[in-house]
Amino acid sequence: MTPILLIVTTNAEKYRAARDQLVNVLTDYDKAVAKFEWPKVTGTFNWATDWFDVIAGQHCSADNVEYRNQRTALWIVEEDGTETKASFAELAHRSDQVATWLRRVGVRRGDRVILMLGNQIELWEAMLAVAKLGAVIMPTTCALGPDDVADRIRRGRARFVIANAADAAKFDGLAGSFIGIVVGAPVPGWQSYADAAATEPAGPFVPDTRTSDPLLIYFTSGTTSKPKLVEHSQISYPVGHLSTMAWIGVRPGDVHLAISSPGWAKHAWSCFFAPWIAEATIFVYNYARFDAAALLHQLRRAGVSTFCAPPTVWRMLIQADLGERPAQLREILGAGEPLNPDVIAQVERAWGLTIRDGFGQTETTLQVGNTPGQPVKPGSMGRPMPGVPVVLVDPLTGVPGDEGEICLDLSAAPPNLMSGYVDDGKRNAMVMRDGYYHTGDVATRDADGYITYVGRTDDVFKSSDYKVSPFELESVLIEHPAVVEAAVVPQPDDTRLAVPKAYVALADGWAADEQTARSIFEYSRAHLAPYLKVRRIEFHELPKTISGKIRRVDLRRREEDAHASGAAIPTEYRYEDLIG
Repeated sequence: MTPILLIVTTNAEKYRAARDQLVNVLTDYDKAVAKFEWPKVTGTFNWATDWFDVIAGQHCSADNVEYRNQRTALWIVEEDGTETKASFAELAHRSDQVATWLRRVGVRRGDRVILMLGNQIELWEAMLAVAKLGAVIMPTTCALGPDDVADRIRRGRARFVIANAADAAKFDGLAGSFIGIVVGAPVPGWQSYADAAATEPAGPFVPDTRTSDPLLIYFTSGTTSKPKLVEHSQISYPVGHLSTMAWIGVRPGDVHLAISSPGWAKHAWSCFFAPWIAEATIFVYNYARFDAAALLHQLRRAGVSTFCAPPTVWRMLIQADLGERPAQLREILGAGEPLNPDVIAQVERAWGLTIRDGFGQTETTLQVGNTPGQPVKPGSMGRPMPGVPVVLVDPLTGVPGDEGEICLDLSAAPPNLMSGYVDDGKRNAMVMRDGYYHTGDVATRDADGYITYVGRTDDVFKSSDYKVSPFELESVLIEHPAVVEAAVVPQPDDTRLAVPKAYVALADGWAADEQTARSIFEYSRAHLAPYLKVRRIEFHELPKTISGKIRRVDLRRREEDAHASGAAIPTEYRYEDLIG
């Protein structure tokens, strides 16, 4: 009788195999789409223990746990030149200590823990430690004021808060029963995070977290309403960010730098999951005021190989002397909003590298992207990432096609999708209707499968009989040297239904006057179709969320109120008055 050989594959082994499969085909999009399969992670899974501790070289004996991987996992550099480095082994050991101490403080599986920390080593230690306990991480920006903090405590039902001493006062007098843990100077009534350093770790941690258990809750930035609470499971970000790793093009041994602030999902994308999925070094450069020369120096000094920055940073970099390409730099990316072609072209001329765009949300990982080594089409954000079932659905007919709302096909059970919005069944039903997850973003797709962003479904408007995408107009306006930022909204019009109006933030050296407005109108006329040209301009500070996203809803409301009152807005300039 021939013996039957059973091969038992752990979740960690499945995860590594999927990671390696993607890394090996990163520059061949067609092969990646054809070959990649999401790892079939089942039963119990905890990314901090089943992946991070494993790559940290965990070795367990009868009486202790040892970590052996001394490669740098985290490298933080301050503006004054001081720096902190921690190896994978050190972070695994340190997070074991913190987890052991947090358990003594009372943190249990399922407890929600607010982390209000900056780019400091305690943030990464605490994220790993909270995850190891099976508790739920609630990242929160330090920029919040007391009202926003109170909202997170109340609606997030946080049981613990870990914050710097400078932010502890924001929690004074708040309703709710929570335990405060302070990093830094002692605060009366708060536990001291520093006590964890003297704790004998109780690892290895093996929490019984199932794949569907919550790991993260993010508050969205609230561009049109109160922030939503987005819950992610033990796999939706940990497994889902394989797509983000593939888009970045980060590989084992790389040094990855992303300009991102803690508290927002992009920080978890590019400063936590994606680089460590790839077993790369996370490099952080902290600064109070942006200095292009200083940032370029750090790119070269640290040997950064993959670099992701928002459009604002790229625009400021090209105004400086880019110099020669940093020797180790291989992949560069833009995030937050698409870049205009001129910025991309200037960087290409200087460095011979193309800035690649991608698209995702707090609710998902990277959905659409220009992947490494593939042709980049101007204005396009790329093609669906391997394993991500992107379809464009006509909002009126519900039929998939080449133009419509960006959706994910739920029949494919995409693992990179949130569990849902917390305590919001109505919203969950709305975004998960008809067999699709609806992103609320509209796009078009060309014959080669490249997808171009049009705008938010609630931002697109009609002027006369034409559909107007604010994003399309804004992309042209910001190429004018006077324009730092622009937000286009509909101004109600009795004849045309609405006309495009641009709220403009000016660059230094430009006056908010008739001459500047005329120059922008002329530029708009020369670079846009006649039915799309901007008809009104107002120089105005743009209202923004705490994360820096423009609140167009406030500007639309301003226009609607002015129209309803019948009063003209005296500070705006009109196309017909200046151009004719």
